Amino acid sequence: MPEKMKCEYCDKDAVGYQGFGCCSAYVCLDHADNFVRALKPGEKLLSGECYFERF
Repeated sequence: MPEKMKCEYCDKDAVGYQGFGCCSAYVCLDHADNFVRALKPGEKLLSGECYFERF
């Protein structure tokens, strides 16, 4: 990832990305879904219309 992304809810450094169908966001640990928190750095999870990535 070339640039540091910021959480779309609080402007802290983002630790991952989560997408639920038509909604998506870069998130910090405080705002990340449990699926993002459970991933190790570099891991991704795709489940139906949901996508989770940990940076």
